Order: sequence, then C-alpha cells, then structure tokens
Amino acid sequence: MSILWLHRDPLILASRSSARRMLLENAGIPIEVKAANIDERSIEADLVKVHASPRQIAQVLSREKGLAIEEFGSGQLVLSCDQTMEIDGKIFSKPADRHEAEATLRLMAGRFHELHSAATLMRDRTIVTEILSSVRLKMRPLQDDFITHYLDTIGDVAFSSVGSYQIEGFGIHLFEAIEGDQFSIMGLPLLPVLKALRAEGCLKG
Repeated sequence: MSILWLHRDPLILASRSSARRMLLENAGIPIEVKAANIDERSIEADLVKVHASPRQIAQVLSREKGLAIEEFGSGQLVLSCDQTMEIDGKIFSKPADRHEAEATLRLMAGRFHELHSAATLMRDRTIVTEILSSVRLKMRPLQDDFITHYLDTIGDVAFSSVGSYQIEGFGIHLFEAIEGDQFSIMGLPLLPVLKALRAEGCLKG
C-alpha cells in the first residue's frame, strides 16, 4: 500500500481507462479496477431527448457508473468518471469506426471544442463529492492527408476516446491551443479528486 494512502482498502476505479489508472497510480493511489457495466449510449440518448447539456450528461454518466459497482457496504470508496466532447452545443461520442473518426477530425480542424470531465466519489451508494471540469481546446487546421497519416499511426486507439486523440501521445500534434487543466483532458480532474480524498482522511497531508 502507498505510504500516502491511509484507507485500509484500495480505491475502486470504475473505469477501464488506462490514462485514469496511470494518473492515480502515479499519484501513489492504490486502486482496484472494476469497470461499470452500463449502457452509456442509451442513457446519453435519453438525456439528449430532455435537452440535457453535454456537461450534465458527463455528470450523470459518471454517477451511474459509480452506482453500477456492486462492492458496497464495506466503506470502500468508489471513483467513477465520464467525459463528453462538445462542439457548438452538440455532444460527440467515441467514434464507432474509421469513417466516423475521419469525419469528426475534419469537423474539429481549425476550431475550438470543449471537453467536460466528470468524477464522482462514492461510499456505500452515497455520493461523497461530484466534480466537473471543462477544458477548451483548439485544433490546428488539418489536411486530409495528415488526418489519414495520423489515424494510420495510432490505429485502434482512435476509437478509445472522444475526438480520437490522447493528449499525452500523438494527439498533441493536432492542437495549437489548450485552455484548462491537462489532467481533465485525460479524463480525470485529478487535483480536486486528490483534495476530496484528503478531506475523507484517505491521504496524508
């Protein structure tokens, strides 16, 4: 167990994201990955019908992922997360295929878009805290041949995140400006999460 971590059990991370796992482990947080099994797209579609904003959708999906974890009753903390991407008020999901990834990158080229990263910390189905962080990013103008080369280079990674990029990898070559927290771009508003864990007495300091 980490010398910084004070809880008797590791933090349950309700996410398959390798980036979120890396951020927490690098910060000395012992984690146990138990990805939530929910129908994200169905929930998202229902929320769009009632005109929920992309920020609200990220928060609801984060909350639902935490509630889907079965290990409750022991006092173990559960951290669930979600991220949505918005352009001009329209929400975008992870691309289903190469064609969709290409179309989304063409749409984003030369324009600003927003990422909304939500995190929910729960204990025994009770919300301890909810966090929502938004970041504004501008892609540089992209030629079709560069988009083709970029997608050829990253392969199936293009389908693992909204916008088909990982800012910590080759995705950085798509951008000319970033306004906001880099941890949130990677899908986890890490600093407020650490603050919440300290407030719960789980971290030294």
